[in-house]
Amino acid sequence: MFLKDAFGIIFFNGSKKYYIWMILLSLTVIAGLFSYIHQLRFGLSVTGMHDHVSWGLYISNFTFLVGLAAAAVMLMLPAYVMKDIDFSRAVLIGEGVAVSALIMCLMFVVADMGRPDRLWHMIPGPGYFNWPSSMLTWDVFVLNGYLALNTLVPLYILLCHYTGRKPDKGKYIPFMFLSVLWAFGIHLVTAFLYAGLPARPFWNTALLGPRFLASAFAAGPAFIIIILSLLRQLKLYPVNTGAIQKLALIVTVAAQINLVMLGSELFTEFYHPTGHTHSATYLFFGLHGKSGLMLWIWPAIIVNICCTIALSIHPLRKNFNVLIPLCGLLFIAIWIEKGMGLIIPGFIPSPLEEIREYSPSFFEWGVTAGIWAAGLMIQTVLIKIALPLLKGTLKYQPPGPNSQK
Repeated sequence: MFLKDAFGIIFFNGSKKYYIWMILLSLTVIAGLFSYIHQLRFGLSVTGMHDHVSWGLYISNFTFLVGLAAAAVMLMLPAYVMKDIDFSRAVLIGEGVAVSALIMCLMFVVADMGRPDRLWHMIPGPGYFNWPSSMLTWDVFVLNGYLALNTLVPLYILLCHYTGRKPDKGKYIPFMFLSVLWAFGIHLVTAFLYAGLPARPFWNTALLGPRFLASAFAAGPAFIIIILSLLRQLKLYPVNTGAIQKLALIVTVAAQINLVMLGSELFTEFYHPTGHTHSATYLFFGLHGKSGLMLWIWPAIIVNICCTIALSIHPLRKNFNVLIPLCGLLFIAIWIEKGMGLIIPGFIPSPLEEIREYSPSFFEWGVTAGIWAAGLMIQTVLIKIALPLLKGTLKYQPPGPNSQK
């Protein structure tokens, strides 16, 4: 019955704006699927990647989305651990963000593999799952574990709302505490995956893990603020202003810490330049006439600094007409900084000091747009199902006495 009612809500219970939004996302997914089929047919040669830069736009998005998924802890921690009433009404929305972000993470990994038929090698037993020696297998373990936690616990709570039962805290609170700890783990493990590569000095820094967390706790809550504000503006769900303002404060503090860490890394890289600073030099100032990433990183840093300063001013942060654009710009700036500004320069120059630049191809952009559209579609569907359950307008209706006639 639950699946039947959920199906009806998704396909037959929506406004004109909802259907237009879903049609646009569906068309983008179809376009991305055509790009991916072309990639499967001709291989990764249709992308901008090559022997020197083997991780491109796909892994850049993967890295960013791991942080977006981990940011759900900024709602779970105050709601379940600190008993904050303002966050309790929005925590399931945050977990929906985590689920959709993790699904996108897995889709980007599959897109980057080139040969998805070899995915079975990651399965323990029949495959070569080199656990616990490989950091990559740790990453697979923590990502799938976090996805399971953020799927099963909200599903249990929503099913209790559907059947009119009160959720048993003993059945889900322990898993919520585990999910809070797991959220930090997924991003730290991803950071260690890069930081543990001594041949790539741009990533080989102890500050990479903490900086990953700081940027995640800025971009993730910023995205959640946009969703909550949109639900509030459309009068779809009564989101407390206090929850949005507290999230805005978290975004501000995390963005400030992220900038401090960025400044520390820049000081270390450039105060006494060595051969290990070539990647940073290429990223920020160009190297040997090559400067492909400067057009990415400098606008991102400028926007990041301006948004952080603006959010630090209390009257601006409390003004919703200003807060939402600032969160959107900060989200994009961190996406650039953590993707194109982190993954790509780690490969340039190569360990042999060769410089071959990278630029995403048309097909990479197509696949990326399709995956993001699929993620937004999943997020929309999760919210579409969760809202009537949380408001109590969707409940299980037992069959009447004449239902079997």
